[in-house]
Amino acid sequence: MPRYMSIVHIDESTAPAGGPSEELMRRMGELIEEVTKAGVMLDTAGLTPSTQATTVHWQGGKLSVTDGPFTESREVIGGYAIMQCKDKAEALEWAKRFLQVHEDYWTVSCEVREIAEA
Repeated sequence: MPRYMSIVHIDESTAPAGGPSEELMRRMGELIEEVTKAGVMLDTAGLTPSTQATTVHWQGGKLSVTDGPFTESREVIGGYAIMQCKDKAEALEWAKRFLQVHEDYWTVSCEVREIAEA
């Protein structure tokens, strides 16, 4: 079965300063447990805020390293999930369910892509 990566994009300006609510974490935990029991979830994690990020960039044969925060970006990668699904439609359904556990004030999206196998 193919593997898919769901890349979670969040608008940090709509995310609560104190992080996700206890209720959101409870609902997310329940969904992750369900996805895992279904044999779909291979790995998942949230990421620290972009203020703690460092970008390593290669251009014109030179490397540059830049520490966050990055004022030019509002939307950042907030986490990921790697799932093994029968097809992309199933991966999209799980991504939709993940988005729906968030409170209305969040602006969040999932980019779902099949993992290229060697």
